[in-house]
Amino acid sequence: MSPLRPPPTPRTPLGGGTTPELPPPSPHTPRPAITLTAPPSKKKRRGGAARSLRAIRAVRALFRSLPILAPACRFHGVIRAPGGASRMHDGHVSGASRTTGTLFGYRKARVTLAVQETPGSVPILLLELAMQTGRFMQEMGAEHLRVALECEKKPPGAGAGIGRTRLLDEPLWTAYVNGRKIGYAMRREPTEGDLTVMQLLRTVSVGAGVLPTDVMGGDAGAEVQDAGDLAYMRARFDRVVGSRDSESFYMLNPDGNNGPELSIFFIRI
Repeated sequence: MSPLRPPPTPRTPLGGGTTPELPPPSPHTPRPAITLTAPPSKKKRRGGAARSLRAIRAVRALFRSLPILAPACRFHGVIRAPGGASRMHDGHVSGASRTTGTLFGYRKARVTLAVQETPGSVPILLLELAMQTGRFMQEMGAEHLRVALECEKKPPGAGAGIGRTRLLDEPLWTAYVNGRKIGYAMRREPTEGDLTVMQLLRTVSVGAGVLPTDVMGGDAGAEVQDAGDLAYMRARFDRVVGSRDSESFYMLNPDGNNGPELSIFFIRI
């Protein structure tokens, strides 16, 4: 006669075997799926480059055929921003293109500048500055913050395709903040962490805040944990192209408030 067995319970399952151990919960939050789209300019550039070139040539030929007339009177000059674009009364730069700029980084790590054509597109520029994010945010408390980025022109014949290098494609810059040299800034390709930040902020057009480490997802190492939370500041910028060797970005204050102004200058000298 077999001995009586107690009824099965969660601790004593049927069969008398040992309780199987449940797998421990994953300590890492999965990263959000990246749904960023390609920049609109790249979509238009593929099919419209040849048509734009033909249109420019036609306009040039038209102006060359017109007679040159000397004006009999002088016109009053118009105050213009760098690049020939005049400023309007609301603070926006006429003739400039609107972009989205994001300054982000862990407080004890280097700050990164991301420039997007739209908040939901892949950045067209990702620049890492040699300054901690926390210190840069303190500099933003000034009345006006100017960031100047300079790079050297390559001499003619120094390599193939020198004349075709776009200004924002330059890999290395000397960085100045309010006239003070802070070191170098380096252009780099977006990492998975950079794209995660852009994905989390895709619905934010203007604002500032903090993204906790657990929201970032993925495997956060000890260095990231020690660097603190990820701080960000996002705003709209007017992009003014002065020449092939100079571009400027002017931060637009939302609703015309008196918040801190930020200007970023790219100069190839």
